Amino acid sequence: MIVSATRFVDARLIDIEPHHDERGFFARIWCARELGPHGIDTAIAQESLSYNRRAGTLRGLHYQKPPHAESKIVRCVRGAIFDVIVDIRPGSPTYGSWEGFRLDAENRRGLYVPKGFAHGFQTLADDTEVLYQISAFHVAEAAAGFRGNDPAFAISWPLPVRVISARDRAWPDFPGDTAAP
Repeated sequence: MIVSATRFVDARLIDIEPHHDERGFFARIWCARELGPHGIDTAIAQESLSYNRRAGTLRGLHYQKPPHAESKIVRCVRGAIFDVIVDIRPGSPTYGSWEGFRLDAENRRGLYVPKGFAHGFQTLADDTEVLYQISAFHVAEAAAGFRGNDPAFAISWPLPVRVISARDRAWPDFPGDTAAP
């Protein structure tokens, strides 16, 4: 695996190193020994998959409040997404800043989202599937978020938002709830 820095100190991009032969290729996508030295939380409490029917679907921006904060590796396994992380760590020099990445089934890239970041994505293709490896169990009472169209972030989503849940439309303004990790 090739681990690369992002503009945020703790977030990382993870690219595979495929080994090709006549069958296709084989590549490792997760290894505690390789990822740990890059500051990646290698605990995995659960793995989740989201299926998104339509291009333009927006999910997020989500995080879990302490003491249930989570880190995660996000990977698009079918279709394509514009994946966004927002630094919500009070006192961080990049507090309130965001960065976006294209993750898709072709580039097979993963994004490590550390604790203290809100996360969301917009689908760029119909029938998109996103795989999450998550360090902590989901606790419904700890779930929190911010709107993807919050003017404090001014995220440039690549497509018009076509589908969004009522819950994601109703998140508070940033820094509405700053009990972030």
